[in-house]
Order: sequence, then C-alpha cells, then structure tokens
Amino acid sequence: MNQPAAPQVTASVPPLTPPNRPGRALIGLALIVPAVIAWIWSYVLPTLSTVARSFEADGPRRSGESAGAANYEVAFASGFVGQVGFAVLLSLIPLAVALLAAPLLAVLADRAGRAARLVTRGVLALPLAAYAPVAVYLGRRTENIESGTYTENLQSPRTFLVSALAQVTFGLVVAVAATLYLSALRRRDPDHRPAPAMLAVGGLLGLGVVAAALQTFTAPLILSGGGPRGDDTATPVFSIAQTSFRTLRLGVGSATSTLLLVLLGLLGLAAVGLVLATRLRIEFDGWRDRPAVREAESFSGRRPLLVGLTAVALVVVLGVTVWASLPWLRNFSADTGPLPKGVETSNLFANTWVPPLLSTLVAVTLAALAGFGIGALRPLGRWSELLLVPFAPWLFVGAGPLAIANFERTMEREQLGLFLGLVPPTWLSVPALFAFTLLFRGQHERWRSGGGAGRTLLLPALPMLAVTALPTWLAHAQSPLWATLVGRGPDSLTAPALVKMIADRAFGAGGELPLGLILPLPMLLLFVVLFVALMVGYVDRLAIRVGRRSGADAPPAGADEPVHKVVA
Repeated sequence: MNQPAAPQVTASVPPLTPPNRPGRALIGLALIVPAVIAWIWSYVLPTLSTVARSFEADGPRRSGESAGAANYEVAFASGFVGQVGFAVLLSLIPLAVALLAAPLLAVLADRAGRAARLVTRGVLALPLAAYAPVAVYLGRRTENIESGTYTENLQSPRTFLVSALAQVTFGLVVAVAATLYLSALRRRDPDHRPAPAMLAVGGLLGLGVVAAALQTFTAPLILSGGGPRGDDTATPVFSIAQTSFRTLRLGVGSATSTLLLVLLGLLGLAAVGLVLATRLRIEFDGWRDRPAVREAESFSGRRPLLVGLTAVALVVVLGVTVWASLPWLRNFSADTGPLPKGVETSNLFANTWVPPLLSTLVAVTLAALAGFGIGALRPLGRWSELLLVPFAPWLFVGAGPLAIANFERTMEREQLGLFLGLVPPTWLSVPALFAFTLLFRGQHERWRSGGGAGRTLLLPALPMLAVTALPTWLAHAQSPLWATLVGRGPDSLTAPALVKMIADRAFGAGGELPLGLILPLPMLLLFVVLFVALMVGYVDRLAIRVGRRSGADAPPAGADEPVHKVVA
C-alpha cells in the first residue's frame, strides 16, 4: 500500500539574521565610542577653547584675564554683521543653481532614460575631480593685473567676487546637487512619487550652500584681500584669519569664531531636524534593476527631445566650468622653473597630499563604524537617529571657525613647521557619519527581512568609503588655510601655499605661474577615473527616499530575500 506523501513545508532560512536586541544595542553603542572620542577631540574641545578664549583679554597669548563681552563688542563694531551679509550675498547664485538649475538637469536626465542618466553622472564627475580653487583664483587674478595694479574688473570687488564665485562654483554646485537629485528621483515602482525626497534634498542643499558661503576664505584671500576699502569683501572666516594671525588679536578673532559657530550650529541642527522629520534614508537598489524599477523608468513621451535637452544642459555646465577654469588651464603646463631655495618637488607633493590622506582615512573609517552602529544595529530602536543630534552642530563646520584653537594646540605640541603639523586636525567626518547612518538605515529593513549581512550591509557600504573619502581628501589638499597657518619654512610648504607665495612676490610682474603644481595631471586623472567609476557604477544605484517604507520596498529578487527551501 502506498504511503501518503508528506506535506510540503516552506521554511525561510536566512543566511544571517541580526543579533538579538540587547547584544545588538551594546555592539552598536560600542562602535560609536571611537567616533565620540574623535568628535570630542576634533570639535567639542576646540569649540570650548574658542568660547573661553573669546572672553579673555585680547592679545597674541592667553593671559587668563577676563574681558567680559569686550571682544564681542569689537567684533560687531568691526563689521561681523556686514561680513555675514556679504557671505549670504555670495550664496545667492549658488543657491539659485542648487535649487533651480540642478533639479531641472536631474529631471531631464532622469526622464531621458538610463543611458542619458549614466552619461550625465559621468559628466558631472568632471567638475568634482577638477576642484582646485586656489589655481583658478590665482589664474583669474593674474589675468586682471596690469602694471602692478588691478584692472577695472577688480575696481568693484563686490561685483567681481560674486561673478567669480558664480563662475568657479557653478560646475561644482551643479555636480553635487544634480547627483543628489538624481538619487531622489530613483523610483522603486511606477506609482512612486519622488517629490518629497526632492524637497528634502533641496532643503539640505540650501542649508549646506549657506554654511559653505559663511566659511568662504580662498576667494577674498586671493582676489581682493578683503578690500579695497576696509573690509568690503571680507567674510567671517577671512576676518578671523586676518584678525587673529595678522594683527594678533586672538580674543576678537575667537569672538568672531564663536558667533560663526553659533550660526553654523543652527544650520546643522536644522539639517538633522529635516532628516528626522522626513525619515530620510539612502537605499542601495542592488547591482541589477528590478522589473518594477525598469517599468518605473519607462516614461512615455518624446524621449529624443529629452535626450537633446539633457545634452544641451550638459554642454552648458561643461562650457561654464571650462570657461571659469581657463586662467588655470592656460598655465597648467607652465614651466615651474627653479623653485624657491630648499623646496623639493617630491617633498612638496608629499606635504600636499599625504597629511590630508591620513586624517581622511581615520575620519571616514570612524564615521563608517559609527554609522553602522547607529543605522544598522539601532541601539535605541526607532529613535536611534537621535544619536546624530549631538553631532549636528558641527555638520557644516570646516577648519576656519576652529582655526585659533587648533593652531594653539599645534603650537603647544611644538608641531608648527613639521610634517605632523600639516595633518588637518579633523579626525571624524561628520558629513560622512550622516551619510553612512542614512545608508545603513535604508538597508536595515532588508537585513531584518533575512538578507545576508554581507549583501545587504557590507557590500553596499564599501564603495561609500570612497564616495566620502575622495571629496574629503581633495578638499583638504586644496585648502590653503591650515597649511598657511602651520607652515614654517620650505620643508612644510604645500603646493597651494607655495604657488600663492610665488604669485604674491611676483605681483604685477606678469609671466606664468606654475599652477599645474597645485593639482598635478596624474592626480587630476586619478580623481577623474575614480569619480566617474563611482558615479556610474555605484552612486547611480543609490536612492534617497523619505517617509515610511512600504511593501514596494521589498528586497530585490535574487539579492536580499531569504533563502527558501522545500522540506519533504
């Protein structure tokens, strides 16, 4: 007699499930500790030192004598409000680019189809890789000097600065903003509405642009020196540097720094408030698009027209970027000639690129570990993102507002003029911490649903290390502020500082500047290749989404679902 067949049971066997809740919480908190230590050292202690210094008697050294609010009175009398107003004025054109031009380009590229979108991402990588503000500004200044005096273009420095900043930052702002908008436009199903994510991205971009404008330093330093009358073109960070390190009034400079830190802290808190309110997250949609995603991208309409409009927009972006960079490109291959006595090309290259690489590797690695602890292990459950709030006031803070405290710390350690002194004093990247937290937050549900940790968490996050580290490294290497403050003699010069020194000594003499030293061709090509590869191969797979997850967010087939077995 035949035996009845045993019923078939389908069981879900996940490759790796998240650890139990108490263990997950403890591991998550432990992973945050190194970032907290770096945050306290890099941001909290310098901020407290700056605030304390602002209430001490003004002068080149700390005396411990209380000055009350006198330094703040001098800071306001010296034009702090006007400096903030000028910085806001500088942000108007980049704001228009970020909030109007960039989303238009992103929508055109998104609607034109996958090929057009990938080409757009590849083209937008070029302005990112060619970030060399010192070279561009020095080239433009050289072209506007005749017989040792500024030409008419510089007689109205306010107008010139605004136009020059628009030219130089246009491609960069479009590249960053359009990249984020394209990720916000990425659909998960035909009914998905990306407008809320677009608005959230626009809000974050607006806050970031204003924060960057408040910390503008290179443009007034090179183009106008803050003049021509008084502080016509001074920004808060430029004023801090001039007041503290040229006239040695560190008390007033610390007061200006404290006021600027308050403004930047409010912008950072507003940004984290927006992230929390919208439940913003970054999701990795897998290396292959799901059928629902492909269907969502199948727009009706005249796609050739959209492709043509996208091509025209890209030509405009590249055209403006190249035009703004022409003064640099004309001198890119200029003969460097004999360098100043004691300066060696190999040493100059090492001073420029190695110190910022060291701090970047540490800062991004600690950010990734903390982001995993907060976003993936979620030690506070649904409230885990609140752990970002303490870091928020320093989300947009660069080297300028904390320059005085970090300079005094470096001087106390007797590292001025040394290789170690050139290392940027930032051992945690707060923007990278936010990026990793949002990415792991977006992947958390797929991990909980049974996806393997390697496929859902680790593999999608590995390229993010490069996405966050490369811009950080490049920005630190091209910034002249910290290297100028701590450099002492030919052994501690960086390329931007050296070329600016050569330009200052040859002011009005004409001739070519060795601008190719600032961003050498091998480094430029390296950044181009890496940025294009990341944009096309990885960033295009990232989606910025807001609100609660829905059923349409199920793990991609064949990638993140649990493994099913039929048991007899």
